[in-house]
Amino acid sequence: MLRYKYFYGPILCLAILTYLLIYKGKGKQVKQEWESPEASSFFKLLPEEKYKSMFLYNGIWLGPKNHCECAKSSKLTVYQLDDYIDKEKLASVTKRREKEFKDYQKRYSYEKKDVLVAQPNIPLSYPIQGAEVMPLHTIIIPGLGFHGENAEKQKVLLEASFGTLDTLADVPNDTVHGRGKKKLTISTSDVELLNHILKHITYTSTEYLLDAVDFVNFVMETHHVRFPVTIRQPRMPKLYDPGPDNNIRNLVTITTKTFFRYHKLRVLIKSIRKYYPDITIIVADDSEHPEKIQEPNVEHFIMPFAKGWFAGRNLAISQVTTKYYLWVDDDFLFTENTKIEEFVAVLENSNLDVVGGSVKGNDYKFQLIYEEGEGSSCLHLRFGSYHRLEGFPHCVVTSGVVNFFLARTEETRSIGFDPKLLRVAHSEYFIDGLGVLRVGSCSHLSVDHQPHESANNLQERNVEQRYNTFRTRTQKDTQFKLALQFFKNRMKCFTKG
Repeated sequence: MLRYKYFYGPILCLAILTYLLIYKGKGKQVKQEWESPEASSFFKLLPEEKYKSMFLYNGIWLGPKNHCECAKSSKLTVYQLDDYIDKEKLASVTKRREKEFKDYQKRYSYEKKDVLVAQPNIPLSYPIQGAEVMPLHTIIIPGLGFHGENAEKQKVLLEASFGTLDTLADVPNDTVHGRGKKKLTISTSDVELLNHILKHITYTSTEYLLDAVDFVNFVMETHHVRFPVTIRQPRMPKLYDPGPDNNIRNLVTITTKTFFRYHKLRVLIKSIRKYYPDITIIVADDSEHPEKIQEPNVEHFIMPFAKGWFAGRNLAISQVTTKYYLWVDDDFLFTENTKIEEFVAVLENSNLDVVGGSVKGNDYKFQLIYEEGEGSSCLHLRFGSYHRLEGFPHCVVTSGVVNFFLARTEETRSIGFDPKLLRVAHSEYFIDGLGVLRVGSCSHLSVDHQPHESANNLQERNVEQRYNTFRTRTQKDTQFKLALQFFKNRMKCFTKG
């Protein structure tokens, strides 16, 4: 045994060294992984395939992202709008579009808003919403305060960008510095006095800004917060007098656009007069050879020949002097179920701007789902509605409706109908109004439609044929419309289904 004693020593040392290198090394590695949340198996995000199924609406993923796309589908019609721009002109058109978009951002405060994150357990109180001032006016900023203990000397700094700061508190100048300036400093060791000063801090708007937000800095020692003061000029009210008896003729004007089809227009007017004998009817007419419409309370406006569908709508609505207008096509037919009063009841008792009905049982309506991207946007039209309109069991909230709707005159007139669209135009108005107009649809509000084959003689049949040559949508019309939306609405693509 003695001859092996020198052999066991080196073997034991080698075993100890191996243990230290392998097991201790692994222990150290495990410890490092545990201390690193990024590497730990306990801190993970959901796999992409799972969270991609979490934020779907109508088959469209509306989760957080920096780009959008219009995926091809057998159930959808997909338009890539740059396909409708001349390839040789695409770069220059896109460049002009982006220049106009930057100008738009400046005018309408389109830039992304700052994100304000409240600091934990901070002893300062301040407004997070509701501090609002009109341009050049002064307010007392609500809610400013310090909720700590006395110290040898408390120093508070308030700093604004679009206005000046002051206090109504009567205190010495060595306590408050910078009265009437953008930067106001308060120095005191008395917490009660400090809160008296803060309670009476004023903000004066010094720039005539119609709609802006000034983020005011509020600093005390290591505590630093920012709070918003909104500068907003209220809109001047424009009210319509419904008259002492609240008669429907003082509330609603009926508007329509006609082109060639006077035989249908006269049938429409006759049906209206059966139920609303004295309501005002406005007719915009761009026929080639205008005929006189001499009826009581009918205003007939003649336009240049074939000026277009949306130009006619603009003209008709520009002449409305009542709170609401009811849009109808010239081949509709009023029945005992066409009750304008029920339309009015919906708008008078909701926040909607437009409410559509049904035409011969068809209450065509659609959603517009908008996605922003870094370079352009995507728009998805889906038939149907979002949800029921509260208080109205037969009505829903949607984005666009059929050509039979009651609308608030001021709100819808501010959108306007693009006169570049001569023939192919309907949903385009609601696209332009997206984010502004509140739209609903009520299936129980109805109007009838005159028979398509309603010509009684050869002259009327010739008129119908002539009308159809203008009515038929061509590929050229579609290409023009989509190229217009590429630029005007800054759209990348459009899906419909």
